[in-house]
Amino acid sequence: MALIDEIRLKVGSGEFEYSQHAVDQTTLRHIAVQELREAIANGEVIEDYPNDKYGPSCLVLGFTTAGRPIHIQCSHPSRPMMKIITVYQPDPDEWDDFKHRRT
Repeated sequence: MALIDEIRLKVGSGEFEYSQHAVDQTTLRHIAVQELREAIANGEVIEDYPNDKYGPSCLVLGFTTAGRPIHIQCSHPSRPMMKIITVYQPDPDEWDDFKHRRT
């Protein structure tokens, strides 16, 4: 099963939690839980960090039903509760098609 499919299963079954950082960022950036769910539902893994210092994680790009791009960094879904590490709307000046970092 693809990594994004496993992430969708975790989110769909409510087996995820927010880090304190993610809670703070969703509040500051006005990103609702429903927007996160929408972005995961149609999202794709655009970067994978298997050697992240706190455990494997990845960056997902998805769009809300209103068309808002959202980046979600989350732990790999192999944990009992997948962790949402951070959530933000990508800056178009820093990303090509919101998928590739500009250099």
